[in-house]
Amino acid sequence: MDKNDMMQKLACELNEKDDFNGAWLYAEKGEIMSKGALGFRDPENTLPITEESIFQLASVSKTFTSAAVMLLVRQGLLNPEDEITQFFPEIPYPGVTVRHLLTHTSGIPDYFDDADWFIKIWKEEKRVPGNDEILRFLQETKAKPYFSSGEGLHYSNTGYNLLALLVERLSGIPYAKFLQKNIFEPIGMNSTYYCHIRRDGVPFENYAQATVYDDEKCVADIDSTEEGDVVAFDGLDGDDYVYTNIFDMFKWDRALREGKVLTLEEQKIMYTPGKLNNGEDAVYDEDDELGYGFGWAVGHDDELGLVVSHSGGMPGVATWFERFVDADRVLVILSCRDYRDVRAYLGYWDGMEAVARDKEPKPIVSIEDLAIKNPDKSKWESCCGKYEHPQDAEIIVDEVFLKDGELHARTIDEDGDEMSFRLYPLTENEFGRKGGLLKLSFGEECVMYNDFTCKKRTQ
Repeated sequence: MDKNDMMQKLACELNEKDDFNGAWLYAEKGEIMSKGALGFRDPENTLPITEESIFQLASVSKTFTSAAVMLLVRQGLLNPEDEITQFFPEIPYPGVTVRHLLTHTSGIPDYFDDADWFIKIWKEEKRVPGNDEILRFLQETKAKPYFSSGEGLHYSNTGYNLLALLVERLSGIPYAKFLQKNIFEPIGMNSTYYCHIRRDGVPFENYAQATVYDDEKCVADIDSTEEGDVVAFDGLDGDDYVYTNIFDMFKWDRALREGKVLTLEEQKIMYTPGKLNNGEDAVYDEDDELGYGFGWAVGHDDELGLVVSHSGGMPGVATWFERFVDADRVLVILSCRDYRDVRAYLGYWDGMEAVARDKEPKPIVSIEDLAIKNPDKSKWESCCGKYEHPQDAEIIVDEVFLKDGELHARTIDEDGDEMSFRLYPLTENEFGRKGGLLKLSFGEECVMYNDFTCKKRTQ
């Protein structure tokens, strides 16, 4: 199979359906089999993305944070079983160890659950909180833990903020400098930076600007009416804020394989999934049967063996770094613009995954491909109205209405945020949306979605 041809076609197909703006690289046994770049790195579509363009990694940055922690362990400055209150006695989470933070089994709440704390400082004090203020955040919010340490797995960016703070305090140098000196420079990752561009500005050229959609118009994330609050978090460390390109990520893969920076024995420890207090595996992703080690999702392919990976996502950012450890393969995908059609977006990523596993990719399908052409709209009026709210729903369909001859829905999420979107007819009674996988089925004076059946409210 011609993997380069397949990957090129997948990228072009997504670009045609949903404006793919990104770069990718796939290699086997140290040889690049496919690479490329499509789209633009600015909202105005004037600056083409190149293979050298530099992207925000988002949570893929955690692979570097865990590496930094392992270097401290090697130096004898830290032990995975150390309780973090030994270093941070002021935070109210006794019993949490460094290992718990690394494997997301600490129970410490994610700061995104109480994002207003950071946003308030940014807006009222006109500054971006630094990472050292994560301790103050935990003290002041006194947020209840998800569970007692070791009793479950819940992804928490806060844990990685604390790990970065540990690296900084125990090494005696700023976190960014530690990564530069101990990881980036030894590997030769000369196009990789740890920085806070929303707070401090962009210290390099060829930046792929994180871009989102506001009412179908492309804007920089910081200029978005809905996503502009990302500035408030751009002083935190450890969970994000590595900027790099596909070639430097390839160098990171080769350095790991060759035992540079981290030995193979150290990596073996990192690729061991976390355990719960009862001895069971801590499950990170049930559908894909993944555990979570030290900064890596850990899985197994029946034919290719051990596979470790990490995804990254922020407004306007979607990244993927996957290493087939036993088979010596690596897949890197970096993008800088939100996708409008989730089905097309997932189809592309599933297709790239298939090719990397020696399988034929399925065609990319968008909501427009699935939608009925020239549908009978005579019954659509009967779907319109306000609907009852189910309890314990992550998203509520509040109202269905006609707009410009098309059916639309207004929803409310668990945070109380409202969103309106067009509905596309998939069958006579079933409708889907472009920006997500939610499907609505209409019956007699009711709507069904996510296993809920909600009656129409009486006016």
